Amino acid sequence: MAQTNSQTAPVLNHVFFINVRTTTQWLALSPQERFGFLDEVVRPMLGRHPKVSMRFFDSEGFSADVTDVLMWEAPDVMAYQAIVEELRESKFWGTYFDIVQIVASIENAYAIHYEVVPL
Repeated sequence: MAQTNSQTAPVLNHVFFINVRTTTQWLALSPQERFGFLDEVVRPMLGRHPKVSMRFFDSEGFSADVTDVLMWEAPDVMAYQAIVEELRESKFWGTYFDIVQIVASIENAYAIHYEVVPL
């Protein structure tokens, strides 16, 4: 069951799947330059938004549409939105990665709605 606060409102875990495709600009970078960009630009963004976490999944070997899937988790939409604004203002968004699709979801929303234990 979802966690609750003192007023018994459920604490929602918002999960956003951002499907991306690497660009030729990203692929032109050496692996060292790629990791440098992530360390210098993306990692500090995560540090500035400690409520937001990100997981990275490679999918280029399994999909012709997207090369990677980023899974972002946040307790509220505005925490996620803040990091998206920063990503959009960096070379991540549109220069190194094309954003193919964003799928927004709430973890175990059905269980919260029906007040049952999630699977």
